[in-house]
Amino acid sequence: MKSPRFCSACGAPLAPTPLAGRLRLACSAPCGHVEWGNPLPVVAALVEREGLIVLARNHAWQPGVFGLVTGFLEAGESPEAAVMREVKEELALEASSATLIGVYPFERKNEVILAYHVQASGEIVLNEELAEFRLIAPEKLRPWDFGTGLAVRDWLLAREPRP
Repeated sequence: MKSPRFCSACGAPLAPTPLAGRLRLACSAPCGHVEWGNPLPVVAALVEREGLIVLARNHAWQPGVFGLVTGFLEAGESPEAAVMREVKEELALEASSATLIGVYPFERKNEVILAYHVQASGEIVLNEELAEFRLIAPEKLRPWDFGTGLAVRDWLLAREPRP
């Protein structure tokens, strides 16, 4: 991620400054603003509809690349409400439940992912962000080794029978 060069509060240049045990970008003017660089909270939905998992492809992604439905947590919104809203907005499905799978750092995009297993129903209608979707049987689902793929891995592991 590209670091900001100017203060978002007053427009003065930012300068690396030691604060709270790290080098932070702080305003060179007396406004006192600090760019903490905290990660953004993102919700991810492993959507299950009629026993199948919904994977979607964003228009910006290469053909053949699919993932979970994701979106930003909005101010004043609980993560559960956010993930159910995203399922409705992106797939037009009604979510009946959202169960936390786990929380995952996604440093490449400076985000923290709150991943949920979402039970949903209805007819899938993609919004303008998505190009296509696939329905995958859980036993054929394969995790990927970054981002939301870690949640897929953990969800699959939790489904395995324990000895």
